[in-house]
Amino acid sequence: MDLPYGVDVSVPSVARMYDSLLDGKDNYPADRAACEELLLHVPSMRELALNNRQFLRRVVHSLAADHGIRQFVDHGSGLPTRDNVHEIAQRVDPASRVVYVDNDPIVRAMGGALLESNDRTAVLQADFRDTDTVFASEPVRRLIRPDEPVAALFVSVLHCIPDSSGPAELIARVAERLPVGSMMVVCQLVSASEQVRDFVTRFMDEQTRGHWGRVRERADVEAFCAPLDLVEPGLTEVSAWRPQQDEVPAQVTWEWEEYGGVGFVRR
Repeated sequence: MDLPYGVDVSVPSVARMYDSLLDGKDNYPADRAACEELLLHVPSMRELALNNRQFLRRVVHSLAADHGIRQFVDHGSGLPTRDNVHEIAQRVDPASRVVYVDNDPIVRAMGGALLESNDRTAVLQADFRDTDTVFASEPVRRLIRPDEPVAALFVSVLHCIPDSSGPAELIARVAERLPVGSMMVVCQLVSASEQVRDFVTRFMDEQTRGHWGRVRERADVEAFCAPLDLVEPGLTEVSAWRPQQDEVPAQVTWEWEEYGGVGFVRR
């Protein structure tokens, strides 16, 4: 695939670094080098990424199979990989509809190519912080029915935005847009270590040239979830959210974790 105009692959991107950790093929030397450097300081990063992807699979299946959700808006979706949201949801019900939102033009190009034959799924290139633009977009207006429950996903993306962008306010804005019976998934990188939080935040901000927020604490995620009535087991390290026997190996070190949960939008 030809690169979209203006994309500089010498600058690592969060989406492509994540793809590299999942052993994907849509990443470049700069992304792999950034991952290798980060692994020296947070050696559990690869296991964390794999467990986060397993969490997404379990969550989407539960939303579709247990709660009857048939439409999804995936904020900060990243590059297509094995078991995308639409694949999981459409295995439960082929009529399920998904809109992926990401500001990376490579995500838009690759997702568009992958989904061109699936008229119940679309990729929107947009900043997921811009709630008005997302919900007014053609893909959302075409695929997401305003009178049916929606699952809004914020899986491992809130650490990509700074405090100045108001992650808690973002969650609240999206919650206000969703119909009765809707649900949200929220998780992000957290650490109890100030040293880890400061190092990773500084490293990623430098590597991505400002396309990063910060590693936070558990209390921050709890505040983000204020508009939600959480389902069991509540907020937890994601590999502990309704685990299954075929999961990937657990983290061998715990300098950080992916922390979050799933809940109904409170009315």
